[in-house]
Amino acid sequence: MSGARRGGVGPVGRSTVRKAVPGAGGVGNGTSTAADDEATAEDGGASVDDRSEDGAGEAGAGEDGAGKGDGAGAGAAEDGGAGGSGGRRRTGRGTDRRRRRRRLLRWSATLLALVTVGGAGAGYLYYQHLNANIKSDKLNLGDAKDRAAETKANEAGQKALNILLIGSDARDTVENQQLGGAKDTFNGTPLADVQMLLHVSADRSNMSVVSMPRDTLLDIPKCTDPDTGEVFRSLTREITNSSLGRGGPGCTVATWEKLTDIHIDHFMMIDFAGVVSMADAIGGVPVCVDANIHSHTTTGKGSGLRLAEGTHDIKGKQALQWLRTRYGFEDDTDLARAKAQHMYMNSMVRQLRSEAKLTNPNGLRKLAEAATRAITVDDGLDSIKKMYDLATELQKVPTERITMTTMPNRYDTVQTGRVVPTEDAGKLFRLVREDIALDGKDAAKATASPSPTVTDAAAADQDIAVQVRNGTYTDSLGAARGRASTVTEVLVGKGFTDARADTSPATTEKTTVIRYPSADLQADALRVAKALGVPAGQVKQSTDVSGVTLFVGADWRSGTAYKAPVEDDKTPTSAETMNAADTSQCMHVDPAYSW
Repeated sequence: MSGARRGGVGPVGRSTVRKAVPGAGGVGNGTSTAADDEATAEDGGASVDDRSEDGAGEAGAGEDGAGKGDGAGAGAAEDGGAGGSGGRRRTGRGTDRRRRRRRLLRWSATLLALVTVGGAGAGYLYYQHLNANIKSDKLNLGDAKDRAAETKANEAGQKALNILLIGSDARDTVENQQLGGAKDTFNGTPLADVQMLLHVSADRSNMSVVSMPRDTLLDIPKCTDPDTGEVFRSLTREITNSSLGRGGPGCTVATWEKLTDIHIDHFMMIDFAGVVSMADAIGGVPVCVDANIHSHTTTGKGSGLRLAEGTHDIKGKQALQWLRTRYGFEDDTDLARAKAQHMYMNSMVRQLRSEAKLTNPNGLRKLAEAATRAITVDDGLDSIKKMYDLATELQKVPTERITMTTMPNRYDTVQTGRVVPTEDAGKLFRLVREDIALDGKDAAKATASPSPTVTDAAAADQDIAVQVRNGTYTDSLGAARGRASTVTEVLVGKGFTDARADTSPATTEKTTVIRYPSADLQADALRVAKALGVPAGQVKQSTDVSGVTLFVGADWRSGTAYKAPVEDDKTPTSAETMNAADTSQCMHVDPAYSW
């Protein structure tokens, strides 16, 4: 990983402006001392006077910097300008007044220029200081074939945003080890114990958050570490949180894209210490439990969270305990932990949008410091300006249009305690991919999806080579035998005499799909789809195949006529939606962990 950027802001030296404008930043009320210089370096050059906390937050000349000057300009002009003529004879009272006015203007303009430049300099230094805090890494470490296509703009030219939020359990510092426990894993391979996909609609009218339980089993693609060049081979049925240790957060992004076919634009990753510092900067987030809770077992497991029944403002270490609590909430599983995390995030959103103190410069400065130090982002968010622009987009979404969900899942039949995505998960991902609001409040679609653009004509049916594969395997039903041969016979009967059945073991395709490798075969693939009644939306370009290939999916386990699944745009109930504006949320406590 690239780690924190170097540079920062060092001591700024002695100040030459003796009387600074409040909020100009970087200029104290007198010549700075060495101690002041050290404080300035630590704080990013924002202020050398501890009495002016707000100076850092107002980076730049600010409103006051443009014209007030705290009396400095006028004072300097009076003291230094009134007697500036020395021993010259006066030529008249009017002339002398005009000269004094000219001197006054010159002095005022000079002081104003110094103050403005000084303030802007401090603002720039603080801006650079915050930029230096930010750690960045590569967005996607997977192969091109596993990546999702970029999100297309809507008719108004707007594009949806998809951001992966990752919580790392790294014990890579003494502070993280103390907060996370497990001394034997100090400096070990980190795990992505929290994974949430944040989707912002193209028109910024709504936002959806989809959590994936850390115990989910899925396929992890091949990833390449951008720093060492180490190649991690692809894995099947692997626990999802291990993706982070395969080159960095970019492998977790690649895993999500392979599973969901949703293009991810950015990621943000935070560790234990980051959660604590952010919670402290916010000043506390209200949470609720319906009984006394102590998350602790006789064998030493549990987050250590201890709260009495009711609502509490939590911050610091206690906030981290809440987010990590598994033993004590509901059924003591990772699913309950995800629910608690949703409640915390919803409450934090409401807190940030309503908390008056965060509108003051010092509060914002503290939050900016904590945020930039706490998170690792992709290269597309590696500056204050980029993060500010993103925050501006997120703020456009009303709180009541933010929906939290958990990826629909069921317990695995082989690895007990692990979960796997269900068919409802595929539906949820489709809604996100197609930018359909999960709260059901989208306006009705005016028109159907446009037909794909075809640049070539299809060959004659008898000249189109089609390979047919059995993709009907599911964990619960296994594979439907003979499907490749049966559907091949259907194609031959329709005139596709060059169709061939692939006798390889059945794979898993939830929906029947036709894939083709290059644009010159698109028309042929669409012709096969039309003959079988397969929707054009299920025809995909893919470098995984060498020719037009029909994968008979789990939705066509029997019969010779394909019936396209009827899809509605309702969010599956198994996604357990939660609205960010709902203030009645309260976590149920397992009685075994109550006191």
